[in-house]
Parts: sequence; structure tokens; C-alpha cells
Amino acid sequence: MTDWLELCRAAVADVDAVLERLPTRAEREPVVGAGLGGDDTTAIDRAAEEAILARVRGAAGAIVSEEVGRLGAEARPLLVIDPIDGSLNAKRGIPFFALSIAVAEGETMDDVLFGFVHDFGSREEWTAQRGEGAWLDGEPLGAVRPKDEIEILSFEATLTSFVARDAPKVADLAHRLRIMGSLALSFCHLAAGRVDAVCSLKPARSVDIAAGQLLCREVGLAVDLFDVEEPFGLAPLDLESRSRVVAAGTADGCARIARALSD
Repeated sequence: MTDWLELCRAAVADVDAVLERLPTRAEREPVVGAGLGGDDTTAIDRAAEEAILARVRGAAGAIVSEEVGRLGAEARPLLVIDPIDGSLNAKRGIPFFALSIAVAEGETMDDVLFGFVHDFGSREEWTAQRGEGAWLDGEPLGAVRPKDEIEILSFEATLTSFVARDAPKVADLAHRLRIMGSLALSFCHLAAGRVDAVCSLKPARSVDIAAGQLLCREVGLAVDLFDVEEPFGLAPLDLESRSRVVAAGTADGCARIARALSD
């Protein structure tokens, strides 16, 4: 039986080696192709993904990853991977980006069994096991919860034009904004009660949230895709489906943010 935690830790070491091999902006940011997720593929994106795929391919039935798309058909388990979530930060040398890996027994968010997020800046390790809980560096999460009245709202996917458009809509809901540059890590910080809500200002993909959402849901937080009608748990683990996402301490908190951003 695969030890997913140890496999993910080995993948972290593989990415560390890539970062050491490509230490500068000049080496990391050249565009080398187009990913199936829709964004430009940079040198650091490709190198990190190649290293991780080489590590996990033998344990996976199928893989969904940001640059290569889907590998494999209906075999299980399905691994959903974002090799570098926060790649702009990684390219520019800002120490806030992560490896995100989710392991699923099926094709939807409800099927995710294990979530792993590693922060390459703080070196924090975030993990979750479905039905068992979520942890930061091995210590259980959940004792400190987000505030019901939103003191800190984390914006992600933040082009300047999106912030100018949407920040006024939440002015009465949130006291302060944080824009950190990694949706996976923002979900982790929400699970730890460091921020009180998270939302993406442009449609997110499963690779961005599959691992982080399990941490949040395991500590009883709410997550919603507010551009689609189906329940969050039925959202497919693919690269085609996209929606803005919101997470908060309660379903009511999610709904208030979603309503504000939908106006």
C-alpha cells in the first residue's frame, strides 16, 4: 500500500532540487510552452512537473496535472497535482508558493482521500485525511477557527483590474484584504484560522483547490463554487471545469461573499 505522505515528501525534495538548479528569475520565467490548464508554461513550471511526474507515476492510476493535463483513463487512484501553486511568486523569488497533491478514489471533490500542500517558503507541511482530520506539521488543526465576522479576507487570482472591480463589493463584509498569490496556501491558512475567508476573483481549477479544500472541510469549514449550481462535492477533478471559489467558516459566510461578488 502506498505511503502517500512519504511519496509527497519525496516529491518536495524533487522540486527543491529543481529550485536549486534554476535559482534565478532569468532561469525560471522563460515561457517554454502552453499548459493544458490554459496558462503559459514557464521553465520552472515544466521542470517541477516533470520531476513530480517521474516520482509519482508508478503509484498513480491516473493523473491530472496543470501543464500536461490528464494522464491515464479511469484507473485509480487519481492524483490531482499543481506542481507550483503560486508560480509567479516562484519565478520572482517571493517565498510564498507550494506543491499541492490530492489523492482521490473517484472523479469528484468528494472522492479526495488525502491532501498535501507544502509551502516552499515557510517549509510548513499541511495534510488532511478524509474523515480523520487535518494537520499542520503533524499537529491537528481545528482548535483555532476563522472569525464569523470577517477581519481578513484573502483574495486570489488578482489582476489589478479584478481587485479594482471586486474590492468595493466586499467593503462592508471584510475589514482587511490580503493578496498572497497562492490559492492552495490561502486555503491552508483558512484551515488554521489565520484568515477568515478566501475567494478567487477568476475561475479556479481543480488542481488549485483539490488538496486545500480537504483541509478546510476536515475542520468543518465551508467551500463553494459560486459560478455553478451543483454542490461543491460533485465538482469534477479535471482541467475543463472552472468556477470562482469561496471558502469561509460557515456556509452563510460563503454565501454572503458570493452574493457580493456576483452583483
